Amino acid sequence: MDSPRPRAGEEPASSPCPASRSAPHAAPAAAVRRVGPGAPQHSGTSRRRLDWRVRFGLLALVWGLSFLFVKISGEVYAPLQVSWGRVASGAAALLAVLVVRRQPLPRAGLLWLHLAVAGLLLNAVPFTLFAYSEERISSALAGICNATTPLFTLLVAVSALPGERPHRNQVAGMALGFAGVLVVFGIWNGADVGDPAGAGMALGAASSMGVGWVYVRRFLTGRGHSALSLAAAQLTAGAVELALVTPFLTSAPTTFPAAQTLSLLILGALGTGAAFLMQYGLVRDAGVTLASMVTYLVPVISTLAGVIVLHEALNWHQPVGAVVILAGAALSQHRAGRTAGSAPVASGTLEERCTR
Repeated sequence: MDSPRPRAGEEPASSPCPASRSAPHAAPAAAVRRVGPGAPQHSGTSRRRLDWRVRFGLLALVWGLSFLFVKISGEVYAPLQVSWGRVASGAAALLAVLVVRRQPLPRAGLLWLHLAVAGLLLNAVPFTLFAYSEERISSALAGICNATTPLFTLLVAVSALPGERPHRNQVAGMALGFAGVLVVFGIWNGADVGDPAGAGMALGAASSMGVGWVYVRRFLTGRGHSALSLAAAQLTAGAVELALVTPFLTSAPTTFPAAQTLSLLILGALGTGAAFLMQYGLVRDAGVTLASMVTYLVPVISTLAGVIVLHEALNWHQPVGAVVILAGAALSQHRAGRTAGSAPVASGTLEERCTR
């Protein structure tokens, strides 16, 4: 996909999933930059890390399972409570890492304003929409809809960023991705997805993240802060935004069942906080292009988890459509992936990007 494409030798600088296409969970907007000034440095004598291939698999697993955790948490908590709990616990996890690493949060007021917008577009809005959508549709279908994020990012980027002109593969990729959405919806059967409104909310979440990643590229790159610092600040801003509206739109929970509460904490601390840290490490150790490929496993895992754990039913055309969507996303990135020193930027999940 084309999201804002970096110049040769330049890494995109503000996405926790540097090229992440999924992520409800997505994730925070901060880390698409290689280690450099303002980011943590690592020497050759640093402690031994898990092989990047193991971390790649773990990240795909965490992001893919996030849709399952949203579904389980939503059994007792209202969608806004699920969204706030996810963002708040993810922010707490990253703030704790900031304290351990002795890194400061940003201080500039204008930067915090941009971080607040990014937190709204990449965390508060999409996470809430995913939580609402999973009241109506399966977690497997929500994960499939999330796979459209890179296509929305591409569409917004070529419309809003000066100098971003789509090449042939990008146009073909967008068309193929749109066809994949129609297949997922079973349009020949009159939108055979159970609840069109729920599927529409999931697509709305993906489109919000698409806008968010373009905003990040436009306003949060090259700010001189570490990826971890920006990501923690963005999640903190998103948690504050949700905390301001949640009490007015839903009543406080009166019970805290162990299974659903644990699911919500895992969703935030692992699916949002720790996932960013793993993605950042993958970018550092394996490169942004390879790290971005984790997105292609996320809908596979979310679908398997929904079918195996929750016994959700799938129509044949939903996984077929997911394959078509991912093929379109891959095709739209083809030229960027072949350019020396460049890498595709997508969303995330960071759901993103970057989880998304």
